[in-house]
Amino acid sequence: MEKEVLLENTETMADYEAHFDDANPWNIVKRYLEEGTVLHLTIEGIVNGGAIAMVEGIRGFIPASRLSLSYIDDLESYLLKEVDVKVIEADQAGGRLVLSAREILKEEEKKAKEALLASVEIGSTLKGNVESLQSYGAFVRLENGLSGLVHISQISNQRIKSANQVLKVGDEVNVKVIGIKDGKISLSIKALLIEAEKAEEEPEEAVEIPEAEAIGTSLGDLFKKFKL
Repeated sequence: MEKEVLLENTETMADYEAHFDDANPWNIVKRYLEEGTVLHLTIEGIVNGGAIAMVEGIRGFIPASRLSLSYIDDLESYLLKEVDVKVIEADQAGGRLVLSAREILKEEEKKAKEALLASVEIGSTLKGNVESLQSYGAFVRLENGLSGLVHISQISNQRIKSANQVLKVGDEVNVKVIGIKDGKISLSIKALLIEAEKAEEEPEEAVEIPEAEAIGTSLGDLFKKFKL
């Protein structure tokens, strides 16, 4: 009887089947999983190793490692906080619903980095701090938050065997952007050193000051052209 009444008020059998599918909340969360739906939820509890949020009346678990892109010192700070998550596991038989904010945060971080990269111009000079030294060069954290590599060949205008001959972690440096490829920034300290040396070597333009007599003669020549 219920089926007959429902069919009278629906257009297709698919609508009818969807109605009964949605009557089971696990079917809804499984669809969220399949479609990659972003859910805006509130953290309702903190447990060992993660947080709890409710989805369609089902208790969902968010592992601490999937709440943020970095280590969380204080999980309790997330209580009642609103987060965007995706369903990454929905096991009705085992009563296991696992959620994650990590994928969304990584996508947001990627878009933000792409926007910053688009604003960086090759040839521009930026300030930054050396964040790590490697055998092949130094990574510099730029003032805009991005990081770039100064290859060992671009650290000094003299030949060096290792970056720590010239730099140490924490040093503030001026760098020139010499390339951007596949989301990676190539920097140079050497280019700025060479430019500074060239500027010092350029001779100053000599300025000749005419003698008073020459000035007088010039003025005299000028007035000869006028008839009074």
